[in-house]
Amino acid sequence: MAAPRRVRSGRLWDGLLASAFFLQLFLSAAGADEASATAEFDVRPGGMVHSFSKSLGDYTCIFTYAAQGGTNEQWQMSMGISEDNLLFSCSVWRPQGKSYLFFTQFKADVKGAKIEYAMAYSTAASGGQNDIPLKEEEFQVTETAVTHKEGKFRAELSKLLIVAKTAHDEL
Repeated sequence: MAAPRRVRSGRLWDGLLASAFFLQLFLSAAGADEASATAEFDVRPGGMVHSFSKSLGDYTCIFTYAAQGGTNEQWQMSMGISEDNLLFSCSVWRPQGKSYLFFTQFKADVKGAKIEYAMAYSTAASGGQNDIPLKEEEFQVTETAVTHKEGKFRAELSKLLIVAKTAHDEL
């Protein structure tokens, strides 16, 4: 199993990651409009490059991809901002768990924040199954993007998870 990709390290990291992820899930479930947002979109095959983006406050998440095979699949993008405005999270996934499309490329960009943690999965958890992460050599993480690695990516993608640190000014 691949280890989570961290751009920066720190002692509080695991707690921050867990807090951000569960905060996003809680806010989405509670319908807290100002601190979270979820949008559905179609991932379309055909080999052409497509993008979907969503903004929440000062932060934007952009998912760009090209896929082949099958028919359109319904995916979701969820974003959340922590209560203290220190973390921004963006998740892109297929709620049914496994995508049957073959991705020739993918990239998820964040604007207004710097990535602290990111992970990509070939299968998203559903029906009692766990997430299955991509191998570390299949994707790369920079301060603002998660992208496939040319020649290493095995064309399977069902979920991306990004947690980014916001540009928060101390008084």
